[in-house]
Amino acid sequence: MKGLYCQLSEHGEDASFVFQEVVPPSVLLDHFVKVQVKACALSAVKTKLITELKLGPGLIPSGREIAGIVLEVGQKVSFFHPDEAVVGILPLDSEDSGLCDIVFVHEHFLVHKPEKVTWIEAAGTIRDGLCAYTALHYLCHITAGNTILVMDGASPFGTIVIQLANHRGAKVISTVHSSDDEQYLEGLHPTVGIRHPLVARVVNLSSGKANLVENCMEETGGLGVDIIIDSGVRLYSGEDESPLKQHLPHKHEILCVLAVGGHWITTMANLQLDPPDSHLLYLKGGSVSFLNDEVWSLSNVQQGKYLHILKDVMEKLSNRIFRPLLDEPIPLYEAVVSMEMVQKNHVRKKQVIQL
Repeated sequence: MKGLYCQLSEHGEDASFVFQEVVPPSVLLDHFVKVQVKACALSAVKTKLITELKLGPGLIPSGREIAGIVLEVGQKVSFFHPDEAVVGILPLDSEDSGLCDIVFVHEHFLVHKPEKVTWIEAAGTIRDGLCAYTALHYLCHITAGNTILVMDGASPFGTIVIQLANHRGAKVISTVHSSDDEQYLEGLHPTVGIRHPLVARVVNLSSGKANLVENCMEETGGLGVDIIIDSGVRLYSGEDESPLKQHLPHKHEILCVLAVGGHWITTMANLQLDPPDSHLLYLKGGSVSFLNDEVWSLSNVQQGKYLHILKDVMEKLSNRIFRPLLDEPIPLYEAVVSMEMVQKNHVRKKQVIQL
């Protein structure tokens, strides 16, 4: 059988994707589950993290969020039985690509898929749901009445964060970078209860006229926001930053809109705070947390919490609390092109391969 793999360059910066023939193991290990893949979502390969963990060079499996049917279970597997529908995320050190017809997964990386949820929805939501839970529940402990600023809320991850925050009773402010994204967020409403918009205020930064700080302070009565989840920030002034980051807010803007005792959840591994920034954060009694969803699979110390999150994500998807931003299902023969676009961040909707 064949799977999609990522080939890193010598320096570990450039990535190319190829289908590679793989030989499945002849013996099913005691705690492993043999799964026939029905759908696989695509996420960018974290080349720098993989290089640091010394999992490369060589062929790195691509496509890790899978949904499928259990074909066979190991002798000591207790959670699953043949013919059950499952969903999960393959660990970083997995040798199987999610785009193989058959994958072998440890039972502690899978949960049951609800009957109401389609294969495409399950695979396309599981990672963004995990990231949203990690950010809101484990890094900042969101409560009802909090005000949260979601940067680039019209992305697949931002959409799930907005829906989860609204479900928890928080007030949501979000930024967008186009009029289409603004229209999309303004059209988001709960599936049950009062049909109020999920986003209290949408700040369109595409024209350069909207001021993020002014909008957030006006919406919060000058108090600032309790939680900020960024999608990247500018570390330097405009002329020193790359053109790709010109639309992002400056880190000083983020600190200015943060409320007293607020939490800043960042996705930037190379975030740098200068002494004046740290002093401002100190005066506000605020905190900065780094969002890295891979910690759940890199360490087994909180495996129970990890499985609980995955189960809760599937439950909310089944109840339509989560409505993911998915593209049309993609056939397997277009997987290479789709994966290259995902790796370069050229897509706005979640890409899911249907097998």
